[in-house]
Amino acid sequence: MKKILAVFSLFFALPLYAQDVSLEATFGTVKLSSGFAPDPKTYEVVSGGKIAASHLGGECDGFIAEAPDFEFTFSAGILELWVSVISAEDTTLVINTPSGDWICDDDSGGDLDPSVYFGDAPNGVFDVWIGTYDSTVTYDAVLYISELGPYGN
Repeated sequence: MKKILAVFSLFFALPLYAQDVSLEATFGTVKLSSGFAPDPKTYEVVSGGKIAASHLGGECDGFIAEAPDFEFTFSAGILELWVSVISAEDTTLVINTPSGDWICDDDSGGDLDPSVYFGDAPNGVFDVWIGTYDSTVTYDAVLYISELGPYGN
């Protein structure tokens, strides 16, 4: 019984790390309505964090922060939506959608840049994290939000 209690108490003594969508986004918050201009919207961010995104499951890779890097509220229209990142280094992209789903990407934007496409974008809050493959480094990056294509092409 003592062994069980010792293991049980050790488990609860360890810190639990998770992404917290209720925290304020580190690099900004914006409200966008379909047809926004200029398109793309660009935001400077710094990628990285200490938490392995793999705990979110699926295609999630890299290391990300607890708080979102960026948050946007989107009022959808008939256009599609792309969320992309460009960096001189290899980055990953993690998005918590308005429905609470986790969508992740690594290199779909080409040149080691992540990009996520929403053919029928939902209305609501999108929380965005940009990750790195090394928890000890951070990289400058640019977040692109566009209805015209990845990186506004």
